[in-house]
Amino acid sequence: MRLYETMYILHPDLDEEKSAALIDRFAQIVANDGGEVTRIDRWGKRRLAYKIAHNREGYYVVMKFKAPPEAARELDRVLKITDGVLRHIIIREDL
Repeated sequence: MRLYETMYILHPDLDEEKSAALIDRFAQIVANDGGEVTRIDRWGKRRLAYKIAHNREGYYVVMKFKAPPEAARELDRVLKITDGVLRHIIIREDL
């Protein structure tokens, strides 16, 4: 299993319940593929450096997890097709 960190920016107009449901959904995807989420940091709503889809703000979330490469690929696929996600990045942490 490898260590990964992902940061994603959710749409700022999502209410608290919907954003919490998305965060739980992404953590569940990692767990379903044999991974383990070690930490989720909710940074909250922050100003973006530039407009993304006509938005000046976004809800930032950082998630660290241990998982096989297949879990990271599946998470990337789901993040790409989810409507509430403005941007995301997944990086592998090297020791």
